[in-house]
Amino acid sequence: MFFRNLTFFRFPPKTKLADLETALGETALKPVGPLEMSSRGFVSPFGRDAEVLHHRLGDSLWLTVGGEDRLLPSAVVNDELAKKIAAIEQREGRKVGGKNRQRLKEDVLHELLPRAFVRPMRLDGALEVKDGVVAVDTSSRKAAEAWISELRRALGSFPALPLNPGVAPRSVLTGWIAGEPLPAGLVLGEECELKDALDGGAIVRCQRQELQGDEIAKHLEAGKQVTRLALVLDDKLSFVLGEDLVVRKLKFLDGAVQALEADRTDDLRAELDARFALQSAELKRLFALLEKAFQLSKAEA
Repeated sequence: MFFRNLTFFRFPPKTKLADLETALGETALKPVGPLEMSSRGFVSPFGRDAEVLHHRLGDSLWLTVGGEDRLLPSAVVNDELAKKIAAIEQREGRKVGGKNRQRLKEDVLHELLPRAFVRPMRLDGALEVKDGVVAVDTSSRKAAEAWISELRRALGSFPALPLNPGVAPRSVLTGWIAGEPLPAGLVLGEECELKDALDGGAIVRCQRQELQGDEIAKHLEAGKQVTRLALVLDDKLSFVLGEDLVVRKLKFLDGAVQALEADRTDDLRAELDARFALQSAELKRLFALLEKAFQLSKAEA
């Protein structure tokens, strides 16, 4: 269940969470209706067969938003609509106007929706209640905001905001490649993205590249700045950090999972619990590092 991306939010640590199980139960996922395009709600982090809608370990909370989306491509709708319009025009010898087209399109949707395939989805998130931090397992800001919106719907209110750095992330990332000291425990990986400072300028993407070599140095001398940078934390986490402070390609390395391998069990619930505990500890360390390096402001109550 390890997260693979992290979009962070902050909220006031003193935020009171309502009776969480009741609140989540009232906004649990309901099957998408025959005439609905989608449905969203909370599901169990432990899978569809489990009933509990959240998991808490100390001050760490694991919540999962589930969804069902009907797959109805516009090409299918337009094709069926064209057939209906052609039949009417041939039968009645007249052109179908705009209002009638819209009515016919709605009729087509009502006919096709109940027969459309349903695609399930789930999106995990973790709350560090004491620290006032949320991490959603996505690199999409839109998807992360939607996850937060579901939590607000469940709780009535939830004052979470995106990260607010006190320094320009692009300048910090560029400085790390240019030779400025990295935070303790952090080393460069082998991937980066560089952009010209001017909008619309050149973009250079490097993979499996020595980032402090002559080739990268020439790009920096030409005025390019780092917008994404691969990093490794204490041989336990590898990831790509963007100037938007979204963590992508997150991977837990052998140094982090050795204890899990030694204590492997056939109890799936126990293993998921152990993985969540490990993930929570590592993400706390990572966020503390980002907080200091980018001078992240606290969320005000």
